Amino acid sequence: MSPTIILGRRPMSTPSNWPLPPHSVRYVVPRSLVRQLQQHPLSRALYPLGTGHYLKARGHHMARSSHDDYLLIYCIDGAGQLQLPERTVTVEPGHLLLLPKGLPHAYRANEDNPWTLYWVHFDGSDAEEFCRNLPLDRNLPLQQVGRNPKLIADLDSLLQVRRSGYQLRPLLHTANQLRQILSYLALLRTSGGNPQGFDLERVHSHMQANLHQQLDLDSLAALVNLSKYHFAKRYKGLTGTSAINHFINLKIEHACQLLDISGQSVSEIGYAVGYDDAYYFSRIFKKVMGISPTEYRKMRLGTWPN
Repeated sequence: MSPTIILGRRPMSTPSNWPLPPHSVRYVVPRSLVRQLQQHPLSRALYPLGTGHYLKARGHHMARSSHDDYLLIYCIDGAGQLQLPERTVTVEPGHLLLLPKGLPHAYRANEDNPWTLYWVHFDGSDAEEFCRNLPLDRNLPLQQVGRNPKLIADLDSLLQVRRSGYQLRPLLHTANQLRQILSYLALLRTSGGNPQGFDLERVHSHMQANLHQQLDLDSLAALVNLSKYHFAKRYKGLTGTSAINHFINLKIEHACQLLDISGQSVSEIGYAVGYDDAYYFSRIFKKVMGISPTEYRKMRLGTWPN
């Protein structure tokens, strides 16, 4: 069994106990505060158990046959190796790992080029839902997000809690910072990179460049060399919606901007986002926004509702 630190009601899978390299940081939430985080309405759904930043972590390694919480690892330099029940993969700069509760694993830094990484152990009633929101393959919970300055700054901000003297309120803030980080990771999943050979960035750029036209599944699928069926399945698996629905939403989003900043008529704005029929455009607009284009413009002008 893996070593554990007993914190609150359940054990936490402990971070490695090897000596910290210079300028590295490790912060473990005390048992008494974990109990409070588990019970507090502002943190019980998601709370940190520990966080750290390891610089050139030569000799860093861990093996867990039983994983008791959730673990986020973000490698920003160097390399390492992740061993899972069915495969072993190389971890490189820009790789994000999110190891779910219950997944046996082992990892170690590369001896010649040891990794620099951030890590967060966390738990809570919503932890599993945050993991599903990314989404990641449970059997290979790793994705390439690149060296992201915002993500690095956000993970750095979590570490500020170590100067708070083990008080509850700073940890409540940290718990809610963690919520923002995990929800931001889902945006990275759907807006960048080339996950499993599917260039989502290219598809979305093509949509943005053609808001004045009508696109179909065949033309979108051709961008990434997939059949219409496989494209629709992969797109929905990555984004949670259909490609055509997303394209329509982009059109209506742009129409709202035109209604806000221009004096164009509703029919002219409909034409600008690819709808020749003003009545049909108004129907689509109302379906998305809940109000008509005319009502939306009156709302902006302060004349609706009466």
